[in-house]
Amino acid sequence: MFENLKQIEKDAIIGIMALFREDHSENKVDLSVGVYQDDTGVTPIMASIKQAETELLVQEKTKSYVGIAGLPKFNDAISELVFGSFYHKDRNRIATIQTPGGSGGLCVAGHLINRGKHGATVWASTPTWPNHIPLLSTSGLTIKSYEYYDRENNQINFSRMMSSLESSASGDVLLLHGCCHNPCGADLNMEQWQSILELINKKGLLPLVDLAYLGLGDGVDEDASGLRLLANNCKELIVVTSCSKNFGLYKERVGAVSAISANAEESARTLSNLANIARSIYSMPPDHGAALAAQVLTDNQLREKWLEELAQLRNRIKQVRTELSNGLNARQNKIDFSFIKKEKGMFSFLGISRDHVIELRERFHIYMVESSRINIAGINQKNISYIVESICHVID
Repeated sequence: MFENLKQIEKDAIIGIMALFREDHSENKVDLSVGVYQDDTGVTPIMASIKQAETELLVQEKTKSYVGIAGLPKFNDAISELVFGSFYHKDRNRIATIQTPGGSGGLCVAGHLINRGKHGATVWASTPTWPNHIPLLSTSGLTIKSYEYYDRENNQINFSRMMSSLESSASGDVLLLHGCCHNPCGADLNMEQWQSILELINKKGLLPLVDLAYLGLGDGVDEDASGLRLLANNCKELIVVTSCSKNFGLYKERVGAVSAISANAEESARTLSNLANIARSIYSMPPDHGAALAAQVLTDNQLREKWLEELAQLRNRIKQVRTELSNGLNARQNKIDFSFIKKEKGMFSFLGISRDHVIELRERFHIYMVESSRINIAGINQKNISYIVESICHVID
């Protein structure tokens, strides 16, 4: 049997990370890896999480299964965090289950959609997070793309986006990035979210919002404002949440999928299907990370501490964006890099050519994927001058 298997090419980012590990230069910089790093280059454990973990170790009485839907305390807390006032007003329309990370949530969401409409078409932005495509297509869905980011002008081309979505049909799924778009960092404004809402309701589309970076753009409530607009004005909505970045719980694999249905009766059926799908894929989600997030979100002191830490992460990213943009513009005039400080979250395209990317890697030991997408959080005070000088050298 195994002789019939074909070799699978390495994921682009994993391949770059491997090249970085093999590089022995003291000047090497990795801007490809998609994790937050502080100014020392470390992915830290938040103090709020550490305190919650200490408390949990004392309180925990068993290592038995948490249940197919996950920890109820977590599901309630994450739903309230994501949906805000809608949760308090219409919580009986929300069905949430805990999943192994945001990827697990997307997988469950894909299977739920396929049960509702077999082989449904999902419209994904160009570009989008590369793993969106295999996660959703493996669920049996058809993937189509809509225009989103104009690489020449380094901004959203909203008119092209809306024009390309005119080809969508009733029952299709519209995949949206809730905030901090990965990979381009260019987010929709509220006027654009309103136009998308009107399109969704006119066309009869199902919105699927990937919320992997809540709180890393402008703040929790600000980052959730687009999806909350949809929640308050759409009959149905799916939101997939990740706690990897905003809680720093990467290896604990903490996520959730929430589905809003038209009424409480439909929501109960939706929840039964979400649990049934989860049971058939991984059976039970891991507990530890979700218990930590729940502890933080339901303890007022820990929640305030977490929000302060999250603000520190967010502000550092904004500061690095400004310093990188200003530094590049001060040293050359071929490319206007002002767009970098207008974008949000951990990622942006540099807007340089593939040849420039390769030269940065081979001559200056600076690693990024060949699309020129960089992890802003990989830049710090020790390497920013070197990065700016190297970029300016290759584009000169």
